Amino acid sequence: MPFKAGLKEPVTEGPIAPTPVEAAPPPRLTPEAKARASKVGRTTVREPRVKAVNDTRAATVVTRRDLEERLPRSAPDALRFEPGVYVQQTAHGQGSPYVRGLTGQQTIMMFDGIRLNNSTFRQGPNQYFFTIDSRTLQKLEVLRGASSTRYGADAMGGALLATPIEPTLEVGPRSWYGHSKAAMRTGTADGELGGRAQLDVGYKGKVGLFGGVGYRDVGLLRAGGKIFAPGDGSEVKVPLFAADGVTQRGTGFREFTADARLVWQVDDRRRITLGYYDYRQRDAPRTDRCPPVTAPQGDCLIYDQQDRTLVYAAFDARRGPAAAETVRWTVSFQNQHERRRHDPASRKYRGIGSDDVRTVGTGLRIDTREFRLARGVALKLSYGLDTYVDFIASEAWNVYLDVGMTSKYSRGQYLDGGKYMTSGIWSEGQLSFYDRLELRAGGRGALVLARAAGDPKSESAAVDKLWGTGVAGGGLALRLVDGVRWLVNLDQGYRAPNMDDLTSRQQTGAGWQGENAALRPEKALSVETGFKVERPRLELQVFGFQSTIHGMIGRSPFDISDCPPGGGDTGCAASKTAFRLVNFAGPSVVRGIDGAVRLFLPAGFGVRATVAYAWGDGPNPIAGNTPVRLPLSRVPPLNGTAEVSWRHASGFYLAGALRWARAQTRLALADTADRRIPTGGTPGFAVADLRAGYRFQPHALVALVLENITNAAYRYHGSSINGPGRSLNILLEVGL
Repeated sequence: MPFKAGLKEPVTEGPIAPTPVEAAPPPRLTPEAKARASKVGRTTVREPRVKAVNDTRAATVVTRRDLEERLPRSAPDALRFEPGVYVQQTAHGQGSPYVRGLTGQQTIMMFDGIRLNNSTFRQGPNQYFFTIDSRTLQKLEVLRGASSTRYGADAMGGALLATPIEPTLEVGPRSWYGHSKAAMRTGTADGELGGRAQLDVGYKGKVGLFGGVGYRDVGLLRAGGKIFAPGDGSEVKVPLFAADGVTQRGTGFREFTADARLVWQVDDRRRITLGYYDYRQRDAPRTDRCPPVTAPQGDCLIYDQQDRTLVYAAFDARRGPAAAETVRWTVSFQNQHERRRHDPASRKYRGIGSDDVRTVGTGLRIDTREFRLARGVALKLSYGLDTYVDFIASEAWNVYLDVGMTSKYSRGQYLDGGKYMTSGIWSEGQLSFYDRLELRAGGRGALVLARAAGDPKSESAAVDKLWGTGVAGGGLALRLVDGVRWLVNLDQGYRAPNMDDLTSRQQTGAGWQGENAALRPEKALSVETGFKVERPRLELQVFGFQSTIHGMIGRSPFDISDCPPGGGDTGCAASKTAFRLVNFAGPSVVRGIDGAVRLFLPAGFGVRATVAYAWGDGPNPIAGNTPVRLPLSRVPPLNGTAEVSWRHASGFYLAGALRWARAQTRLALADTADRRIPTGGTPGFAVADLRAGYRFQPHALVALVLENITNAAYRYHGSSINGPGRSLNILLEVGL
């Protein structure tokens, strides 16, 4: 069923077929069929069901309706109610989802089937998923567990799959159609004020254009109060608060977004898509360094510019020959731009760093027809290839304000002129027996290239590496009874050292971090088993998992006297602690459980709850020290969510939500030096929200969220900021 300008989610009594980016274009409805579907939408109050593309894996989906009613502040924030996902925030304008205890370089991000990860993604949390505008998304899928066979390098903890809103491509009595929408949003915790205007136009169901522009201005974030260390009861120093004890310094930012999606339906078999997505963030302080705890109050590090631009073309075909029934081919260009400004308290000079990563990529996926091998036995194959090449420009300099002079460093955060390529060829097959048993197996051959010239002045080694590897994965799904399946999956993940590992020098929460040009690739083996239940009134999934990572890259401390000379604006010698990236000598392990349950109750009521627990440890990075094994850095504690909702056929809805987490006291060696983590760990919390709204489809939406109704003081483990205090968030949308 088509979506009208992204304003509504189709509402049906049964499951909704998934629309993965690799699938053929969805059929368009006639006006008569639309009228019948609209009538069904008005007479039911049951929430829609949306299946994950990866239906035989541990996976969940955030729908457009979820995004509109939960009112997340960002794409990472939209994942807080998904099992196995825990969102860390280094700043109010940043967010990094942990999937089964892993994040950053070890979790793949895809947008419309295009890889967003590049070679400067950092070890640990990073801000790049924040650069996806949640207002442009139709859904977000979270695939938990290693998945490098299909998604390539970095997919060790899981995959975050974003699907954008499509043009409607309406067919009606008129040749042209057009729909517009204006939205405004505000929130009291941070004074957020923003909006978006968008347009959906088309011609005869053949050509459609969907696009919009957005803006928001976000002020200082008010928390419920300060939190205190569970170890010694001391007041946590990060972030620093204003005199009122609730306003957090080093928060706030401005944001500009623009997008356009042009679709040409050539015929019933072929479709061409051109996409443009632009995100620009301005004046976003890094909270833990604005000011740093150990520096004068005027010291501040600000991301002046955090931009990401994605332009791509996609060709989709269906009903082809048996060996290529559906085809999707993409060609893309991305530019990730960062500009940082460090203003010391003296204001005598200003340190500036600028990095650009330009990525050219292509990806091809082909699906065969379903071959009937025998009675009740069917085989379907998928195969493809992908290649992404990064070109890095990086520089750093000081501007001496009193004399107006500029002094440039010999290198930036990364080695300037670096090049990085990740590529692979893959295939995967599904074999089914009498709709009772489904077997999955596949593999990928991968090639990774990293090159950068050295910088003798800063003692930065040159990089010239070529790695080849193979990974495989498989699983089974056994239908025990109708609507109940037992699943087992065994999948490998891999990640070659990227340019951040091999060449970067930077300040992290734990201290100064230096590069290591001799690093080896990481490789993970993920095993999971669990059950999925899909009954008329019940959805349930629960999984136990273990991921074993060989050669995991982590931080090892070294003495400040061994700091290298120069090296941009990162200041190793002035740091309290310094670390170098190393491959751990033995295997690292993350194991745990996660799951979700959803009840569809009579009279429009619904209940959903999630729970997740991960436990991780790895070798002590300091050889010969005891204990021999230590906790892995920033692994989330036991946590979960609960939601109770009610919907009325008239369009009104009410909901209550709870997010909770136990204390996390298992700390890695680097965590103990991280000012963002309280002494002894991060305390637990429970936060309750109330939601209410009214939908007049497709013309209007009013959504309200009373967030943190008890005004609790809380923080997600590893974050630099406390969560918002009591806040009223409002979204108003009007469409024509």
